Formats: sequence, structure tokens, C-alpha cells
Amino acid sequence: MAQIHLVKEDITRMKVDAIVNAANTSLLGGGGVDGAINRAAGPRLLQECRTLNGCKTGEAKITQGYNLSAKYVIHTVGPYWNGGKANEAALLQDAYTNSLMLAKENGIRSIAFPNISTGVYHFPKETAAQIAVSAVNRFLSQHPYDVTDVYFVCYDEENYLLYQQLLNRPSM
Repeated sequence: MAQIHLVKEDITRMKVDAIVNAANTSLLGGGGVDGAINRAAGPRLLQECRTLNGCKTGEAKITQGYNLSAKYVIHTVGPYWNGGKANEAALLQDAYTNSLMLAKENGIRSIAFPNISTGVYHFPKETAAQIAVSAVNRFLSQHPYDVTDVYFVCYDEENYLLYQQLLNRPSM
């Protein structure tokens, strides 16, 4: 049965099968998590990303991990926050679900997620955390033996505390 873990860490240091990159639609690098992953993985990651022809919001694509401890990087594009009226919640849910489906299809057993869309995309952190936990729980209930370990990797204390509250709540 799959387990969900919460850690406060730099995602580029995670020793898992795949880390998820909160990418932009070009997949050609950016700031925040995207920039950190590209720097840690080395220039071959960007070379491979150039062959993928970008990625639409809510979708996911996979590459090798290169210089990372993770064998793979799953790149997903979360939505920009536009006040909640532009289907942002569904698109963020899709980013998590499609990343997990890609993991399942590639035999990935352990995966680490950053806090997608909560940085420069300005998605409200509490809402984003609720969507992330809900999407992961839904996927794991439907595919209980495919992905065995899901990590929510928080770089900052605020996100860590939000996820801690959500993950410690009793199931309803």
C-alpha cells in the first residue's frame, strides 16, 4: 500500500525514482524549483527538454534525471492564479494526476512533488495544498500498488505547516 510522506527539503536532493518539476510551458528552464532542478541536473536536461516541444498547463512530460539522485524528472505545468475563475483548481489537480499517471506508466515507485504553482504563479498556498493532497489520495486509492511512496517536499515552513495540518487530519 502506498505511503505519503512530508519533508522539508531541497527537492533536488531527494533520493527517489522521480522528482516533479514545476515547469513553465516552454520546458526551457525558469526560476524557483524549475531553475534549481535545471542547475542540479546539468545541461543535458535542458537539451532533452528542447526535444519535447513544450508542455500544456495541467499536462506532464518525462525526462532523465542526469546529475540528480532521481533517475527521472517529471515536468508539469501548473496554472497561474487568476482569482479562481479560470479553471485553475482543475488544472492544478490535472498537473498532479498526470504526473502520477506518467510515473505509473514508467514503473516509477517513488515520486517527490514540490508545491506546484504557489511561487511566481501565485496560487494560494492553502488551496494548492488541499488540491495536491486530494489529487494524490484519489490517485493512490485508484492505483494502490503502482506508486508506493509519494513525497510532498516543502522548501519553506509555511507550506510545510499547511501540508502537515492536511495530512494529520482524520479521514472523513
